Amino acid sequence: MTQKHEIAWVTDSTATLPEEFIKNNHVYVVPLSISFGDESYLEGVDITAEDFYQKLASSKVLPKTSQPAIGEFVELYKKLKEKYTHTIAIHASSSLTGTYQASVAASSMVEYKVEVIDSKIGSYPLGKMVYDGVEMQKQGRSYSEIVEYLRTLPDKARLIMAPGSLEQLHKGGRLSTTQVFIGSLIRLKLIVQFEDGKVLLFDKIRTEKKVKERLFQIFEEASHLIEEASIIHANIKETAEEWRAELQKKYPGITFTTTMFSPVAGTHTGQGTIGFAWINK
Repeated sequence: MTQKHEIAWVTDSTATLPEEFIKNNHVYVVPLSISFGDESYLEGVDITAEDFYQKLASSKVLPKTSQPAIGEFVELYKKLKEKYTHTIAIHASSSLTGTYQASVAASSMVEYKVEVIDSKIGSYPLGKMVYDGVEMQKQGRSYSEIVEYLRTLPDKARLIMAPGSLEQLHKGGRLSTTQVFIGSLIRLKLIVQFEDGKVLLFDKIRTEKKVKERLFQIFEEASHLIEEASIIHANIKETAEEWRAELQKKYPGITFTTTMFSPVAGTHTGQGTIGFAWINK
């Protein structure tokens, strides 16, 4: 009988993990899908983030997103049950997608004990949770230690941003009609944040310039809790890199990266979204 590996890692495509990392660390990514009218694409499989944003700019129809079918998880967990002693699955916020629920249901159907964690967030912080878990495993920490630590992270994860499109955020059911109405009525820029898995209005700003000032101010207030952070953006890499360089200079003790929002996240927040994400220490 083949020797089983210790831990398999499962996440979804909103985590935007690099291909190399996935390949080398027993990571399995279940893709969400995006459809433009009749054309459907699996995120990260049939369409890259770059191609998606080009398509979004030229498309007359707003894209829709959907979670993976439960059958995909069932097939995956059957396979992993044969090869791994344990599986840890970390998914995007259960308040925004049914991916977490599908993962939980599939593991019980297969009768394979999977530790399924609701990250209560997505994008960079979700990917970072997987990174941290893999890192702990490499350090020789036990499965139960790793799980216990990872379960503390969702409540420490932060993502705050200025959406590129209030309309898209509203249409996807991610922002209330009142919030969108207030924002568009007086031409305000809104800043939103994740709170307990949901996207909530954080602040209303008058101008584009003030948005940057306010986001930097919010970061400043939290900076004593931050070791690593990412400037997350929806296809405005140049601006994100400028912000990253500026912040790196200001906070030399913090490691900064940039992360492009995955197509599914970009569908809801719109082209031009920018903000910060991190996990409090």
